[in-house]
Amino acid sequence: MTRRQQHDPLQPHAHDPNPHPPTPDPSFIFSAPDGNEQRVTVETLRDLPLISVSNCYIVSTGHGTSGPFTFGGVDLLHLVCQLVEGSWNEVEVISADGFGNRVFKEELLNPSPAGPIILGTHLDGQPLTRADGLVRLIVPSERDDALRQVKWVSRINVLA
Repeated sequence: MTRRQQHDPLQPHAHDPNPHPPTPDPSFIFSAPDGNEQRVTVETLRDLPLISVSNCYIVSTGHGTSGPFTFGGVDLLHLVCQLVEGSWNEVEVISADGFGNRVFKEELLNPSPAGPIILGTHLDGQPLTRADGLVRLIVPSERDDALRQVKWVSRINVLA
């Protein structure tokens, strides 16, 4: 039985609005395919190359759509390539409230015309606050249902 068959943190994929940070800790666990884990802080992300993606929207279940915004942060592909040696196929990004998204390697290698998938740390040039998500997965092509965006990232699992 594979790890996914034992426990898939992204199923079921229901999500109720959560307006308050579930935990005060903004760091997250990064798990590589070999099982090695490390804690990643906001400061660690801010030491990596920052990119900006314009014309992004925040799509929140129960709260509608707001934007457009320019998000700044770390290209998820860059982060994975910095922290993973060897092959991998997908990345699970999971929120402190249990909501999550799966991103496939192909999506990262060939981003949408809307822009690359990033771990956002800035909104319109200003650092995100903990209430804003502090570190949030931004999928620039997302336009409805908030099924791809993850606020309050607490864990990233890279799978082979």
